[in-house]
Amino acid sequence: MKSNYMMNATDVATELGISKGHAYKVIRQLNEELGELGFLVVAGKIPRAFWETKFYGYQKNVQTV
Repeated sequence: MKSNYMMNATDVATELGISKGHAYKVIRQLNEELGELGFLVVAGKIPRAFWETKFYGYQKNVQTV
């Protein structure tokens, strides 16, 4: 079963319309940022939730009553 939790270079390249080599550079930069925030990273992959936050500005807002 394929999971959509992590994006690879092919996914990033398709999403941005760039080469696969440049997609690896983007992933590397995002992984450095995640590492600085204290998260574990997987080389060559980026969590889809982090991707959507960085490129689309999606944020999960938790409201309490």
